[in-house]
Amino acid sequence: MINPQSDSGSGRPLRSDLTAKWCLVVLISVVLVGPSTCAAKTRHFRWEVEYKYWSPDCVEGVVMSINGQFPGPTIKAVVGDTISVELTNKLSTEGVVVHWHGIRQLGTPWADGTASISQCPINPGETFTYRFKVDKAGTYFYHGHYGMQRSAGLYGSLIVQAGEGEKEPFRYDGEFNLLLSDWWHKSSREQELGLSSVPFRWIGEPQSLLINGRGQYNCSLAARYGNSTSTAQCKLTGAEQCAPFVLPVLPNKTYRLRLASSTALASLNLAIGGHKMVVVEADGNYVQPFTVDDLDIYSGESYSVLLTTDQDPRQNYWIAIGVRGRQPNTSQALTILNYRPNSVSKLPASPPPTTPLWNDYNHSKSFSTKILALAGSPRPPPAHDRRIFLLNTQSKFNGQTKWSINNISLSLPPTPYLGAIKYNLHGAFEGTSPPESFPADYDVMHPPANPNSTVGSGVYTLGLNSTVDIILQNANTLTANNSEIHPWHLHGHDFWVLGYGEGKFTAEDGDKRLNLKNPPLRNTAVIFPYGWTALRFVADNPGAWAFHCHIEPHLHMGMGVALAVGVDAVGKMKIPGEAFACGLTAKMVAADNGGHS
Repeated sequence: MINPQSDSGSGRPLRSDLTAKWCLVVLISVVLVGPSTCAAKTRHFRWEVEYKYWSPDCVEGVVMSINGQFPGPTIKAVVGDTISVELTNKLSTEGVVVHWHGIRQLGTPWADGTASISQCPINPGETFTYRFKVDKAGTYFYHGHYGMQRSAGLYGSLIVQAGEGEKEPFRYDGEFNLLLSDWWHKSSREQELGLSSVPFRWIGEPQSLLINGRGQYNCSLAARYGNSTSTAQCKLTGAEQCAPFVLPVLPNKTYRLRLASSTALASLNLAIGGHKMVVVEADGNYVQPFTVDDLDIYSGESYSVLLTTDQDPRQNYWIAIGVRGRQPNTSQALTILNYRPNSVSKLPASPPPTTPLWNDYNHSKSFSTKILALAGSPRPPPAHDRRIFLLNTQSKFNGQTKWSINNISLSLPPTPYLGAIKYNLHGAFEGTSPPESFPADYDVMHPPANPNSTVGSGVYTLGLNSTVDIILQNANTLTANNSEIHPWHLHGHDFWVLGYGEGKFTAEDGDKRLNLKNPPLRNTAVIFPYGWTALRFVADNPGAWAFHCHIEPHLHMGMGVALAVGVDAVGKMKIPGEAFACGLTAKMVAADNGGHS
């Protein structure tokens, strides 16, 4: 077990002697690992969400903060605990919700934190209490799920440790938590406006990448090596908000790195100079351990990797994060793996690892296909009860550029789906279910012959405990010879990733190419350009759930669907009335409260 330096548990910034042209602020987050001895408990939090001036990448702007912090506070809990977050909206002109990404919300669908699906937005000045149980150990995070508030910085980490008597299938001496994100100097409100404008105004590539909310714009910590995308050396004296998050380690120890991506757009690749990593967890599920030099992580995904500090202890080493899947116009995010007692200001002897080419999809697919469930993990049912095909296309509607699923761009209703289902409200959303497939002759390799789509708010209604296959089918965008990566995230459930393929999914793919032996359980899965991804899940959690592309502007442009699971069971649920104090449900809530809203 590690016995770090006495200053390493303080949680306060440490300053080293400034022997270089820049300094690093070390935020120590080493967690000593030992068996859990705590019984399940309720962990209470009081949060206030408000805008605050901040300099995430050394350029001052406005962030969405929680209790004055950016990123928001890290929640740490143990399996079986109940989380209670009393959230007050101190934004002056907009609502807010918080989604607990990866938490299945078994029995508490109203606490999922998805505006217009599980609840009404929390109005300015109002308070809403999220209360839910964490049932599975793993690496999770939370983020805003209203408009593009994740782009504005509303996110933080949520770590669930194994419960008493549980034993994880790997050992380590300490752990670090790295929350990865991307950052724009343009406000999220301006980004939203551009996405709905005619002509269309794309948000552009991020100005910087952040590690635990810290990055550097228009300069590089590694400028002196000559292979950096920026020739300017960062001078960070006094810049505590953007100084790199340094990882202090002791030689010949094994550390767990918990990685989560809350990016709004960027797919990322992470590498550590001179070190290999062993992947052991994906989205809160254990996987067969495998060793990598680097890993891709898409928006909405989380991993745990084991890192052994077995290199020259006299040196420090780079941790490098770069953009994948899009032609990068953003510099790598860099920080230091600091072998103690070396100075944090000591630059590594070698330049940072080079991020693989942005369009080297074979590298990406090689990593994704290595992820398999650990022996003893739940296996998928051998057959499906229903198979839904979701064609991802770029389209036009009334001159606006949209993303559509089976030619329908999702338009969320003012009355939350969950409330409308509970109170059996007709007309709250479209009563016709969206299409479950697309025309067999659709050419996924070329732009759509007819680019026009419709908008809709219909839902896919799923029978309780039914086994559902979803085939995510990618296609060419409106631009010739262009297809994009899309990471899809399912709320309320995990799914098995049965396989990936090229081109259009065929009956033969369904018969011969799906892995039913040891597919990984995930809550987020990627579809590669011009390809398909096959998923299977059991619809065993009553509620109204989002399933959508986790790229923030794509969801804003309509790239998602709504699922209604176990409608009869939802009608019998006891749900806090304050979740539905808007739209058509407001009157129902008032009636339940004796006429008082």
